[in-house]
Amino acid sequence: MADSLELTVGERTVRVSHPEKVYFPQRGFTKADLARYYLSVGDGILRTLRDRPTTLERYPDGVEGESFFQKRAPKNLPEWIPTGRISFPSGRHADEICPTETAAVLWAANLGCLTFHPWPVRRADTEHPDELRIDLDPQPGTDYADAVRAALELRDVLDGLGLTGWPKTSGGRGLHVFVPIAPRWTFVQVRRAAIAVARELERRAPERITTAWWKEERGAKIFVDYNQTARDRTIASAYSVRPRPHAPVSAPLRWEEVPSAVPEDFDLATMPARFAEVGDVHADMDDQACGLEAALELADRDEREHDLGDLPYPPEHPKMKGEPKRVQPSRAKK
Repeated sequence: MADSLELTVGERTVRVSHPEKVYFPQRGFTKADLARYYLSVGDGILRTLRDRPTTLERYPDGVEGESFFQKRAPKNLPEWIPTGRISFPSGRHADEICPTETAAVLWAANLGCLTFHPWPVRRADTEHPDELRIDLDPQPGTDYADAVRAALELRDVLDGLGLTGWPKTSGGRGLHVFVPIAPRWTFVQVRRAAIAVARELERRAPERITTAWWKEERGAKIFVDYNQTARDRTIASAYSVRPRPHAPVSAPLRWEEVPSAVPEDFDLATMPARFAEVGDVHADMDDQACGLEAALELADRDEREHDLGDLPYPPEHPKMKGEPKRVQPSRAKK
């Protein structure tokens, strides 16, 4: 059994220790397979991570072992991997890795990083997001097909607001739609725009789509998780391997693929061939930044005409101005 494997990435050589360690027992995929996967989709994964502060979801002993999220850059970080300082809702801060070359992705994979969770900002300006991210999350009683239907309806909502969405599978049961935006708005403003988009989508199909934060109020619907745009909330990047037994990956899709593609189509074994054939189908995303003016106008109109203000923040956030009470409805009634 080889003690290490060396992979050449551009001008760098990345050492992968214990390459034969099994990471996905159900499929037999090893640490070497993981590293070679990220090498095969290097241009795609780097596009999603470039210059973004990134949290590492690490499984040093594979998917059946213990795991943890690493926000702060490791002490043994190579000098050629830059960092970016991000601020948490608590006021604390951390320096996270900001990949600028594919070798940084392989370096993280050697640490057992399966999934990369980039912030929606770049290290040059960590206070102004350049992506609005929409998470379509199937609740019990719904499935991926319901998320697909919601995504297609979401596309119409986005088009009406002058926004261009880029869909991808979550690697699980849901779908993500990313909207590149000019970095001119704060986290609070971007979240407000996301809430307006979510409410408009809910209005069009209230029997199937919900913005209810409390699980007891959601029912068998697709939840539009607007809080994924809150500070310190991240979504798994495109091309990230997800920590499930069959090694699925989060796959970027063209809109015309959304009705027919299913998550099972994309995993650590199949994505390299797809990437070799079609490349990164989201390659042009960063060149098509949108403005949030229409979405924010919709938010203002919702508040002015329908008395629809803010919605609850995640529990780790300090109480925000205008936010409703963070009390579970069933408990509030008591």
